[in-house]
Amino acid sequence: MRRLHAVDGEARLVVDLAPAAGFGADRSRLPHRDEDGTWSARTGNLRWRWSGVSEARPARYGHRGGLTAELTLHPGEQRDLVLEISEHALPDPPDAGSLWSATKAAWAREVPSLEHTLAPEDARHAYTVLRGLTSSSGGMIAAVTTSLPERAEAGRNYDYRYVWVRDQCYAGQAAAAAGGQPLLDDAVRFISARLHEDGPRMAPAYTATGGPVPDPRELALPGYPGGDSRVGNRVGHQFQLDTFGESLLLFAAAHRHGRLDTDGWRAVDIAADAIARRRDHADAGIWELDPQHWTHSRLICVAGLRAVAQAAPSAGRAAAWASLADVILAETTANGLSPSGHWQRSTSDPSLDAALLLPPLRGALAAEDPRTTSTLRAYTEELTRDHYAYRFRHDQRPLEEAEGAFLLCGFLMAMAEHQQGNQAEAMRWFERNRSACGPPGLFAEEYDISQRQLRGNLPQAFVHAIMLESAVRLAAPPDHHPGAN
Repeated sequence: MRRLHAVDGEARLVVDLAPAAGFGADRSRLPHRDEDGTWSARTGNLRWRWSGVSEARPARYGHRGGLTAELTLHPGEQRDLVLEISEHALPDPPDAGSLWSATKAAWAREVPSLEHTLAPEDARHAYTVLRGLTSSSGGMIAAVTTSLPERAEAGRNYDYRYVWVRDQCYAGQAAAAAGGQPLLDDAVRFISARLHEDGPRMAPAYTATGGPVPDPRELALPGYPGGDSRVGNRVGHQFQLDTFGESLLLFAAAHRHGRLDTDGWRAVDIAADAIARRRDHADAGIWELDPQHWTHSRLICVAGLRAVAQAAPSAGRAAAWASLADVILAETTANGLSPSGHWQRSTSDPSLDAALLLPPLRGALAAEDPRTTSTLRAYTEELTRDHYAYRFRHDQRPLEEAEGAFLLCGFLMAMAEHQQGNQAEAMRWFERNRSACGPPGLFAEEYDISQRQLRGNLPQAFVHAIMLESAVRLAAPPDHHPGAN
């Protein structure tokens, strides 16, 4: 639906419509105008109908199979344009006014007020984005776009139109913190189903209907400047250990809100068992790199096991999960702690990583633990610039030349400083990264601080999720974090 409204003075505009399935390959066939002024046609295996533009005519130039109309709206006049697309026969044309009213009422029911957060309007906006990215299956896609490049001509453009388990867990935990139960329930429903179906072989990502993510392929179409047109993603072939820890954290959050049923607890058992079986395996980690024994992956599993141990329905399971968490933490400390006292990226990589800010926020270890404070101190000094944060150091180039600042990491810094009781510094991080969005208020994955531009696909779900959680956490005292020990 589109509503045209002449707010001030007369408005003249040209409206073009050219539906073409198959990425433009299948032009619409012979658009037909009904007596009521509604236009309809078919393209590929789809039917479409356009109402509200009875004066449209078949386009003569440039849009074969399309329609064009020259409209004049008088001051104060408005016009509703409704486009319907379906694989099946369409019912009677809808009433646009009723559709607008129903849409507004539905969103008002879905999105909580969030007045208790640090930035209520932006928090509501973030929640709305996450709700809009969530399908009827409960699966939340990571972004709605594909192939927007992170760097021109660098080959770093990807298809994120799939459900990443980790991202969905972030969104569910943020919803739990904010009090958005439907979004939490959807996350639990989708992740539980994947664990029940795939067990310890749960993939890092799925289609919105729970199917396997297709392999990458190039389309014979021009892409965004500096990038190719790419669909599919290689993530389906990876193992990411931390997704099982994140799943446990999600289930623990649901339990705290009284929203984890018997199927959910069975999913907890499956995820905990997967960690026990696969904790020694190298994995691709949060950044989906070559398999290593990533420190973050293991610490997040510690956090998840401890969270469900606190809520376990039996003493036996609580003891088993807590014991496994202690063992993994001891092993990770022996192999993943640098001589200077901070966590290092992996057993074979002594450098720093923004992901290591997250485990203390999730309860893997205490805020005052020397490993927590040393990591925060070293990371801030090495991988942040002007209250923007970077994931890790790629090479000897300046950080901003290797990639853009990661907004997810900036919001993690806000929560980490808040956890340490540094409220003024936390606010600086929050406000700096909250402003790194485009006019619609959408966040991409990266932000180029020199050119002041968003980089990569958008809206990036996990940035909106962590921003929402930050807005909740920073509005509460440090020792009242949602889910804190």
